[in-house]
Amino acid sequence: MDCSSKNAVSVCSDCGSNRILASPDLSTLSIAHIDCDAFYASIEKRDNPDLAGLPVLVGGSKRGVVATCCYIARAYGVRSAMPMFKALKLCPDAVVIKPRMDIYAQEGRAIREMMQRLTPLVEPVSIDEAYLDLNGSGLLHKAAPVEVLVHLQKEIRDTLHLSVSVGLSSNKYLAKIASELDKPNGFSVISPTDAPQRLAPLSARAIHGVGPKLMAKLETNDHGMIADLQAEDRVQLMRLYGETGIWLHKRAFGLDDRPVSPTHDRKSISSETTFNQDITDINQLTDILWRQCIRVGDSAKRLEREGRTVTIKVKTDKFQSITRQISLNTPTQLAQSIFRNARPLLENVVDGRRFRLLGVGISDLSQAAPVDQPRDFADLADPKALKRAAAERAMDKARAKFGKNAVDTGRGVRYSKKD
Repeated sequence: MDCSSKNAVSVCSDCGSNRILASPDLSTLSIAHIDCDAFYASIEKRDNPDLAGLPVLVGGSKRGVVATCCYIARAYGVRSAMPMFKALKLCPDAVVIKPRMDIYAQEGRAIREMMQRLTPLVEPVSIDEAYLDLNGSGLLHKAAPVEVLVHLQKEIRDTLHLSVSVGLSSNKYLAKIASELDKPNGFSVISPTDAPQRLAPLSARAIHGVGPKLMAKLETNDHGMIADLQAEDRVQLMRLYGETGIWLHKRAFGLDDRPVSPTHDRKSISSETTFNQDITDINQLTDILWRQCIRVGDSAKRLEREGRTVTIKVKTDKFQSITRQISLNTPTQLAQSIFRNARPLLENVVDGRRFRLLGVGISDLSQAAPVDQPRDFADLADPKALKRAAAERAMDKARAKFGKNAVDTGRGVRYSKKD
């Protein structure tokens, strides 16, 4: 979409474009959902023109999963979160690229800054999507929200050479639905008056929050389409699904009263990796655990968060997932502290079985304490904790100044040599 109009016209009289969005409600809609199109894969194609026209998968090895795939790969049936070996069966000629999270984060921040220049009410959902509340921004920008969003979409395309899809409506739920209707580089609008009609043909799975288990139950009760939910009596939905029935009834008619909240906080910070080959050796697994703890610690410091609960996750060669967790007396963001609490959890589950995946994370998050207040590692039972914490902070400063590989621990060096 290049232009907007209250009235239906085929070609814009100003710019000559035929990509026009027309609706009598355009000037009153102010809640937007912006989603970058195949974000990781689009960055890789932008940075390497040789990839143009090729199916691209961003993710781990053949034993990992697809983080993102380009639209060419999607034409073969490949989807995000699909096991890589399945994706390569569907699209054997695909180019597999290891993620460059630092680059993706950099571009995500640039797009976020563009959004925040339009409104302070930006609620990030992930690195590549966010909600915006542009209500009242017309006085600042001297333009309706739809016009501001058209210019933002064009600015991202012209400056970063990336495309985003925009959904505009009266609430977050409808804006999210709208952003998915015309990908890539799309711009769709759902007005509240049109919402029931626009939603009716969609699967109930389109309602954000309806997962596979709930969807299976809905289909069993002949509620697989949103039209089925619209036709059902509200009281009957409550009898069948409890409080979820009330929520389903509201969503079926496009109702959502959640505000756009810039302070919306994440619940956990984690990192996991799938191995190229199954591992049984505890020493090797411990080295990998340390590297994952560094990644979690780095993310926590960047986000200025610390966690009171440490969790490990392993997956056996039989695809059995096992999680263990421990609650701390005081929250932490330090890799050393996360590692020292996670290692016993790992040792308790390693029993000779073969493992294909290992992850670690922190949850029960809170705002991090100032660095000069060492309460999170003042452990009377561990008098060396303060010294280790000071050493980690010094390493952080060196890595920030000279690069992430400038300094490392002995365990980290040993693990790097195995990579």
